[in-house]
Amino acid sequence: MGKCLALMIFLSSSLLFVLQNLEVVNAVRCSGSFFKGNSSYSENRHKLFSTLANKVVTNGGFYNASLGKSPNTVYALVLCARGYQRQACSSCVEKVTQGTQSSCPDRMDTFKWDNDDEDHVSCLVRSTNYSTLGTLQLGPPVIFPSPLSIDPSRDMTLFKQQWETTVNRTLEAATKAENSSVIKYYSAVQAEFTEFPNVYMLMQCTPDISSRDCKRCLGDCVTYFTKQFWGRQGGEVSRPNCVFRWDLYAFHGAFDNVTRVPAPPQQVKGSSITEKKGRSIGYSKIIAIIAVPTFINILVYIGLIKVYAWRRKSNNGIDVGRAEYSDSDGQFMLRFDLGMILVATNDFSSENALGQGGFGTVYKGTLLNGQEIAVKRLTRGSGQGDMEFKNEVSLLTRLQHRNLVKLLGFCNEGDEEILVYEFVPNSSLDHFIFDEEKRSLLTWELRCRIIEGIARGLLYLHEDSQLKIIHRDLKASNILLDAEMNPKVADFGTARLFEADETRAETRRIAGTRGYMAPEYLNHGQISAKSDVYSFGVMLLEIISGERNNSFVGEGLAAFAWKRWVEGNTESIIDHFLIDQPRNEIIKLIQIGLLCVQENAAKRPTISSVIVWLGSETIIIPLPRAPAFTRSQSQSENGIRSMSDDVFTELSCR
Repeated sequence: MGKCLALMIFLSSSLLFVLQNLEVVNAVRCSGSFFKGNSSYSENRHKLFSTLANKVVTNGGFYNASLGKSPNTVYALVLCARGYQRQACSSCVEKVTQGTQSSCPDRMDTFKWDNDDEDHVSCLVRSTNYSTLGTLQLGPPVIFPSPLSIDPSRDMTLFKQQWETTVNRTLEAATKAENSSVIKYYSAVQAEFTEFPNVYMLMQCTPDISSRDCKRCLGDCVTYFTKQFWGRQGGEVSRPNCVFRWDLYAFHGAFDNVTRVPAPPQQVKGSSITEKKGRSIGYSKIIAIIAVPTFINILVYIGLIKVYAWRRKSNNGIDVGRAEYSDSDGQFMLRFDLGMILVATNDFSSENALGQGGFGTVYKGTLLNGQEIAVKRLTRGSGQGDMEFKNEVSLLTRLQHRNLVKLLGFCNEGDEEILVYEFVPNSSLDHFIFDEEKRSLLTWELRCRIIEGIARGLLYLHEDSQLKIIHRDLKASNILLDAEMNPKVADFGTARLFEADETRAETRRIAGTRGYMAPEYLNHGQISAKSDVYSFGVMLLEIISGERNNSFVGEGLAAFAWKRWVEGNTESIIDHFLIDQPRNEIIKLIQIGLLCVQENAAKRPTISSVIVWLGSETIIIPLPRAPAFTRSQSQSENGIRSMSDDVFTELSCR
């Protein structure tokens, strides 16, 4: 029996080793939207990739470029580790670009940190359909743990103390900004440990981000490794902007000119760990040595926020009493101390209030590190608020897209339920599009970009994310605009999670805002992706006309636009600020908007079709049919609401 058990353990370990090494070879991380193999985007990516190997060498080891016109623009960022050989760097980049095209033939967001120990080189190749230069992105992470575990007979307490000290030493060296070098944010350390003669550690960030962001990125890599695979004999964690690796052997020539540093102190006087020889040293001081080193940089960065992972418990809610990893691809959710929220918002000062809605008030806050946040404090004792809180955290921990608002964390201490978001400085779309003065700032090109960005956020929710989400409350006040006027879909408190094979559902609980709700949803509770398409169509017509949907008493904007379309009087639909803009392009968008608000849901396009139409000048777009003319569809936005209010308008300053 004992021999059989030993054989099973050996075979399992061998299989794990083989599988993990296969994963390392092909580990290009693919995410984001899909594209077709014969598309302009595919052709642009292939052309751009063919230039990267030479360009990165001639540009000193770091190169950022783009190719093509929107919406088929491809962006690439390439980096070779410091001390690279020109030919090795070029070969590494060439290998990764070929692997990307093979492993991710139809995904827009890709990255891979390739560490080739045989060729003594490390390189990064990253491609996206949007510019990432200077922007920190923490997900998705990729981890390669060693298949071997550290012998448990070794003094693991002492090893952890020395390992954490080495982490801090490497992190501090890596995050010092070096203005004299193109390739900054790099550190390689060789250390002597009591239990191991040599431990090798390397950290590197892309040079386009700030030192603070580099520290945060690497700190998250370290945390991810220790949470998932502590006890292994090495490993690597990479993210789009950084990589952390350590091993018990030197790798890819990174330590050829590195001087080994002596082992950190083995113990502190008066401390208390039971050593291998049975000596007992007291706990009072060793706690500080063990707890502080690795996580101090992360804790300082987020203002002593408690870092926990968050897992979705069920479709209808989450377990808010536990903190754990949300899922296998490492999406983190931070639990904020209430004290930290109070400091950030000056005790929820009225001066920091950005707005108030049906479920609570949104405040502007500033963390200790200077980061601005938007804090949504849900109304105490609100059953609907509690439901919205659980729904929003449950969904947004699993969603990440540049056109979705980012949930940074939450707080649920006592009877407080608080959601913490990124602060979006340019308010919401309704503050621009319905304001006569501000609307003049929305050029035709900018409006097109906003429309396309909203569509891409919807596409991610409907088709590209790991979940299938129907938003149910799309409107201009729930579209936030960042510093560069990029749109971000917000307010997921009433969103509905669908199963992978589910296309339509019915509910008695109508959630949303009248005037934006599709007729089949408002009248019969029928939910589908076409419900969101209807809301998108109303918003599109608002962006083109500069008029609120509820400005057209008795019929609504969709009905008004349809009548003018049939009459051939499209000029009366168009905002006077757009009068000198390309008429054919404006009419095309009006046509798309009318297709989205057709009364028959089956006749409405999918959001993926909308994106294709927006980016094409040659595709023939179908003619629309009549929208719903029911008065219920044109009631004021300030009238009856079932579930949602303009809470998220307020995630930004006005």
